[in-house]
Amino acid sequence: MFKLSLVLVAGVLASAQAIMEADPGLPTHTIYRHEKITGKLPIIVWGNGACANLGNRFQDFLTEIASHGYLAIAIGPIGPPEAARPPQPAAANTPRPPAGPPATKASQLIDAIDWAIAENTRAGSKYKGKLDIKKIAVMGQSCGGVQAIKASADPRVTMTIAWNSGVLPAPTPAMENVSKDDLKKLHAPIAWINGDPSDIAHKNAEDDFNRTDHIPALFAWRKGIGHSGTYREPKGGEFGQIAVAYLHWRLKNDKRAAKMFKGPDCGLCRDDNWKIFKKRIE
Repeated sequence: MFKLSLVLVAGVLASAQAIMEADPGLPTHTIYRHEKITGKLPIIVWGNGACANLGNRFQDFLTEIASHGYLAIAIGPIGPPEAARPPQPAAANTPRPPAGPPATKASQLIDAIDWAIAENTRAGSKYKGKLDIKKIAVMGQSCGGVQAIKASADPRVTMTIAWNSGVLPAPTPAMENVSKDDLKKLHAPIAWINGDPSDIAHKNAEDDFNRTDHIPALFAWRKGIGHSGTYREPKGGEFGQIAVAYLHWRLKNDKRAAKMFKGPDCGLCRDDNWKIFKKRIE
């Protein structure tokens, strides 16, 4: 089995120290950043699975991403430590949908973008002049992925990833009535990264990909992985590695990282554990 996906990130995109913190200027969210801010950081905004209003729900995954030179902003304040290790549903691939209206909304992703752009120019901000406001990624898992698709109509967004996620066949209030028509509003590259067909979101993501022809689009899924992904493994597991490589390709023009996805002989193309489909990429 080919392992470029693992070797590439572990060998070239070595991790560094990152921290998770609250910021009084954005108390509704949680910030992940390198402990030493150098250069211009691309901006990533994140929506949680199950529409959870907990900024540390994906702590391992987002800390790993931030350690590679990104500012990541998750919806929700920092919750108790156990929020980062939530109990899994009885059926590992079955998400817990919100019982009523979602606890979070796609507009909170826009709030995070607004805040970051303002911080880049605010006098006294530790981020002044240190953010790349022309490189903005919107991502999320499950419900958060649907929120990311909704928020990606914003013209400032430069890429989107929906993790273990896809728009439901019929709009529902629990997902803010996001519909397949929202896919037509996308204007920047998008990827759907999912588990295998046992992932409850797999069919929705595949259908989203099949409907999306007007922008660069990627649909990849990992055999043996369900809806829960690998986010709570050390450094976010394999999904964390793929996230860093994709972000490096799209936001930092890293040609070596791009080899995981580009070309008929790409890293994921040659990895027996992965299936990958692409449009407007080669």
